[in-house]
Amino acid sequence: MRAVAVTPDPLQLEPLLCLVADGGGHGAIVSFVGTVRDNNLQRRVTHLEYEAYEPLAVKALEQIVEEAGAQWPGIRAAVHHRTGRLAIGEASIVIAAASAHRANAFAACRYVIERVKQIVPIWKHEFFEGGEVWIEGATVNPTDEAARLEAVRRSCA
Repeated sequence: MRAVAVTPDPLQLEPLLCLVADGGGHGAIVSFVGTVRDNNLQRRVTHLEYEAYEPLAVKALEQIVEEAGAQWPGIRAAVHHRTGRLAIGEASIVIAAASAHRANAFAACRYVIERVKQIVPIWKHEFFEGGEVWIEGATVNPTDEAARLEAVRRSCA
């Protein structure tokens, strides 16, 4: 299993937990699962569709995992993002981070999701009762140091 992936297949957290725990000795393993919610902005959401430019999205995810490792030495992180049509309740992203100490594992996991929102070229198409709208996509240059530091600040808040 790869530490990063962009896939149309349903996501599973357990394999990522095993991946970051490989070798043991970690005092903490933290995970995050982002799921499709049934409402947004007072609208009843029916489903989402995610689109990605996969080669660049994978490269950005690899960059994020490397950045997390540089920011919190000794952590192990992994992240998979789903593409395609997702029903309410399905996982759109799974993240796992392992570290000797819980604070670093929590911070690294939070950092990964913050950076995903900033730099990964994955776009969300939301369908709701009465319409549809594109919600978000990468908004920051991956080399923007100020944006990276903002993600660090948020992850440690």
